[in-house]
Amino acid sequence: MEKTAITPTREQNYPEWYQEVIKAADMAENSPVRGCMVIKPWGYAIWENMQKVLDAKFKETGHVNAYFPLLIPLSFLEQEAEHVEGFAKECAVVTHHRLKAGDDGKLVPDGKLEEPLIIRPTSETIIGHMYAKWVKSYRDLPLLMNQWCNVMRWELRTRLFLRTAEFLWQEGHTVHATAEEAKEETLRMLDVYSDFAENYMAMPVIKGMKTPDERFPGAVDTYTIEAMMQDRKALQAGTSHFLGQNFAKSSGIKFLSAAGKEEIAWTTSWGVSTRLIGGLIMSHSDDDGLVLPPKLAPLQVVILPIYRNDQERDQVLEYVRSLEKEIRAQRYSEQMISVKIDDRDIRGGEKTWQYIKQGVPVRVEVGPRDMSKGEVFVGRRDKGAKDKVSIARADFVASLPKILEEIQQAIYNRAKAARDANTQKINSLQDFEKFFGGNADSQAGGFALVHWNEAAIGHEILTKLKVTPRCIPLGAPDEKGICIFTGKPSDRRIIFAKAY
Repeated sequence: MEKTAITPTREQNYPEWYQEVIKAADMAENSPVRGCMVIKPWGYAIWENMQKVLDAKFKETGHVNAYFPLLIPLSFLEQEAEHVEGFAKECAVVTHHRLKAGDDGKLVPDGKLEEPLIIRPTSETIIGHMYAKWVKSYRDLPLLMNQWCNVMRWELRTRLFLRTAEFLWQEGHTVHATAEEAKEETLRMLDVYSDFAENYMAMPVIKGMKTPDERFPGAVDTYTIEAMMQDRKALQAGTSHFLGQNFAKSSGIKFLSAAGKEEIAWTTSWGVSTRLIGGLIMSHSDDDGLVLPPKLAPLQVVILPIYRNDQERDQVLEYVRSLEKEIRAQRYSEQMISVKIDDRDIRGGEKTWQYIKQGVPVRVEVGPRDMSKGEVFVGRRDKGAKDKVSIARADFVASLPKILEEIQQAIYNRAKAARDANTQKINSLQDFEKFFGGNADSQAGGFALVHWNEAAIGHEILTKLKVTPRCIPLGAPDEKGICIFTGKPSDRRIIFAKAY
């Protein structure tokens, strides 16, 4: 068996492989606080690139950034019954405002708060409170805001990036004069997420509406983008919620219409988080480590000089420094190509494998022999570690934007082909159970397209298999059929899968 940089491999133990990829790429590690993580520079640089792209898209669609408090009064959550019920078990609660030394010299809480404060699991209530102060007239609408922040949800079973007690995200919150405007906003932001996932993350997604049992607590409708990971499980990669007037009523967001009548506003919220990094890892990475789409890679090209003595070192470094300048003059995806020379005094093989494990899209090796030929030796992360070719220097520099785009497209095509190969129409309960391996621990499955009726919510076989309805795909054709769970009429197929 060929040796791989990551052990165990995906085939041997997918969950452990995932953790090892993060470790090998030096992206993040667990913190002293249970369930929380430290995002290291390489992992955070990926998040910064995601932020940069998404933030520009939000602003292009008219949104502005703001910041709201980390702590939310308990009474605010109690205003929206369904919302608080959905998050109650995940809330971290602050009850005291200072510490004092106890009899044994250890610090103990002191100064009990008159009202407990919740560390935000999401910000609908605190933002709604402020919006109620700011919105007075139809002239104040629409109100389109976003915030980049951290949130806390007290998760019991955590996994780096995918599910941690504290994580980073953005949450957009908007207010509209009509239901139609709010629905349009909800779908507009879903399209922004879909475009980002497919065209930047190279991660194919399915846009859809959540079934009633999977909606965001308090929402009228929740829309989602669902992606398939390499183990055939689904990942909810982003959500956009039409909140109707539920939160506006509980927060008192009202406005005077053009006709002089007091109206209750319509609101939306939408968000993506650092779990996108987990999706990126599981969509593209291989048994040698992380594979990054060039559009989001913190470093797109690394140059590795090769020499045997000081004389060769001086000559090679002069050559690669001029090469670095030529590469920087090139642009890809409307940005200057990011490149660096690694001249650290460590073995060449060790350096090469570091960048393979970190997912850098293009590696360039240059030694005296390459210089004499006017060539560079190039490896691509979408190909095998040993699959390297010599290219004339001028040709390489000129074709680098094309090479990066080829890598971007290649990893997207690979992910889409895997998803399509593992998506299947299922027409009976027996075939449904067989598709998912018959029990919750089975690794079998994928995306099952099945006829479904709302009466099937809570069906025992879903609990047995640990399978959930992922979404009702948008734009899918109506197709009359019979729900495989209840025998009742069905208007269309929806997607079921095991999920993260």
